[in-house]
Amino acid sequence: MADLISTVVSFIVSVIISTIIIYFVTKLFGEKEGIKQAFIAAIIGAIVYTIVYSLVGTGWIAAIVGGIVWLLALRALYSIGWLKALVIAVIVWIAAMIVGILLPTAPGPL
Repeated sequence: MADLISTVVSFIVSVIISTIIIYFVTKLFGEKEGIKQAFIAAIIGAIVYTIVYSLVGTGWIAAIVGGIVWLLALRALYSIGWLKALVIAVIVWIAAMIVGILLPTAPGPL
């Protein structure tokens, strides 16, 4: 039971942090959508990576497949092109890594 609670809390914290990061990064690129759109993008990202990693396992293939699906989600949610979605995704990934280093108690990727 403690493992389930820990997993749920970690998921909620990671979605909140991802939402904030996505919101600020997309604002830097002039997107008008609000925090709700960033939250949807964070939830989709979490769901996509969970499904891909459970089907494919860990490794480069899972990361690439999950990344492509998440790029599709960003493109659709923000009505942007591939290049802009890729740049936003890379900056979000870098920011999430930095936050992960600053919050060493947070298990797993954000």
